[in-house]
Amino acid sequence: MTTILSIQSSVAYGHVGNSAATFPLMRLGFEVWPVLTVHFSNNTSYPGKRGPLLAPSDVADVVQGIDELGVLPEVDAVLTGYQGAPAMGAEILKIVGLVKERNPRAVWCCDPVMGDVGRGMYVLPGIPEFMRDHVVPAADILTPNHYELDFLTGRETETVEDVLAAADALRAQGPRVVLVTSVVAKGAAPDTVMMVAVDQDGAWGVTTPMLERSFTGSGDLTASIFLASLLGGASLADAVGRTADVVYSVLEKTTRLDRRELALVPAQDDLVSPTHSFEVERLR
Repeated sequence: MTTILSIQSSVAYGHVGNSAATFPLMRLGFEVWPVLTVHFSNNTSYPGKRGPLLAPSDVADVVQGIDELGVLPEVDAVLTGYQGAPAMGAEILKIVGLVKERNPRAVWCCDPVMGDVGRGMYVLPGIPEFMRDHVVPAADILTPNHYELDFLTGRETETVEDVLAAADALRAQGPRVVLVTSVVAKGAAPDTVMMVAVDQDGAWGVTTPMLERSFTGSGDLTASIFLASLLGGASLADAVGRTADVVYSVLEKTTRLDRRELALVPAQDDLVSPTHSFEVERLR
């Protein structure tokens, strides 16, 4: 069975971080070992929250305990998202290194959570630079949104060609696969958004309707579905297509149900057999 070590935040109410990734991955048949970086009552889009922000040493202790069981060689992939502070990021780098020592075939899929269009950066100072300078070179699979892509590459990407060039620039630094989410490009059809995936063999894109609301946790869901597809043996084209189908189906159902939080349980069948299907376009 394919096993994923998922090092992310957790909330009791709602679905972000591990609370958005663990159930979908398990529903798809993956073994998931969640390691928590925070455990909050709810995500930070609400007026308030309660709960502990775990220290990097706490996260290291949990992983050390797993290692002492002798089971780290079973880990096929590490999945990470919001890292909280540079010190936590540094600890995650050490953990990824340890996992790869135990299983050299293991891959690291990193969602470099930093900011978004309209919100700017919403992480602590130092995190964006840490992502750019230390995480990008070490990651195998990187899933930035359009805003994060521009920061990581120091570019302003407006067209699909710009996005492809920036993704290539990221790949030249280390990652073998880059998935860019929430791409809004010049010349695209109105009220649409793209996912663009790039590897050494080519580039593929999927265009979906733009839903008229924002969704907390959608990036965490996207990274988990994309990683699951690749681990399941899908080609890059099939992986980005399936990810777009699943994520749009879940978000569309969340919208119809008028939920603030992702409707993961009501939409659980869409994780396996998505209601919506979109064409995958070869971009080069």
